[in-house]
Amino acid sequence: MRDKLITIFGGGGFLGRHITQHLAATGARVRIAQRNIRIAQDARPLVNLGQMQLVAADIRKPDTVARAVHGADAVINLVGILKGDFDAFHHEGAANVARAAAAAGAQALVHVSAIGADAASKSAYGRSKAEGEAAVRAAFPSATILRPSIVFGREDQFINRFAGLISGLPIVPIIGGKARFQPVYVDDVAEAVKLSLIDPARFGGRTFELGGPETISMAELNKRIAREIGEVPSFVDMPDSLSGLMAGLTGWLPGAPITRDQWAMLQSDNVVAQGAEGLEAFGITPTPMAAVIGDYLVRFRKHGRFGARAKRVG
Repeated sequence: MRDKLITIFGGGGFLGRHITQHLAATGARVRIAQRNIRIAQDARPLVNLGQMQLVAADIRKPDTVARAVHGADAVINLVGILKGDFDAFHHEGAANVARAAAAAGAQALVHVSAIGADAASKSAYGRSKAEGEAAVRAAFPSATILRPSIVFGREDQFINRFAGLISGLPIVPIIGGKARFQPVYVDDVAEAVKLSLIDPARFGGRTFELGGPETISMAELNKRIAREIGEVPSFVDMPDSLSGLMAGLTGWLPGAPITRDQWAMLQSDNVVAQGAEGLEAFGITPTPMAAVIGDYLVRFRKHGRFGARAKRVG
């Protein structure tokens, strides 16, 4: 990987920064392609001087995509949205990246999709992810497709979001409490991306579903977070009929807690399918949440690190 050029679409985000760090450790050069390149500035301290470059690119615009992959040895697509024009980003945008990577002669392409990608999904998000995977396979048959469950880590927008709500509310409503997840650690996903690029002959043309060692429901996850930060709120499990009505009536508003499509996503489990290849195919031992989240959720505890009781010895 030393001195090879890797273009990462969406590399300025949470997962992208970790992937950048993993690739930089191999001596690779990283080109981060981002609609707003200011977002990617935080990745600069993760690499050596001259090891990273930034380029403005929008995967909805093929000409900007072609410029971003010019001369690249490998390409990674991390772009995804949770609301908005799913087809433009997850389907057409993914196709643009795959076509450009093939035209540029890239040796490998890693497309990060999501568990739940299904042409028959109840959510537009899930359907668009499936359509994107199909488009990638058509344009770049040897692409590696990775489908992670919920990705957690210090800067995540999932565990931290719930911790913020739980720390600030005496009563916490839970939507989709029975939905199950298999949270996967961000560095485990980043390592799988890196290994996919190191050995495309082995991992190319395959689809992997990435999940952690534990399956947990939404309700259990909220309670786990509450225990971790020392809070004891009252949890209210909202019936699907009520939460669905709320999502339908208010989901279109800016700042709404949940959209109708996100509610539809919660009607299905987000776990590794039986028989699917996963992290074990890369020789990666999944990192449990318990080994990580206590460290970065400390900021939500009253009095921070000084708020935890010392454990009795003996």
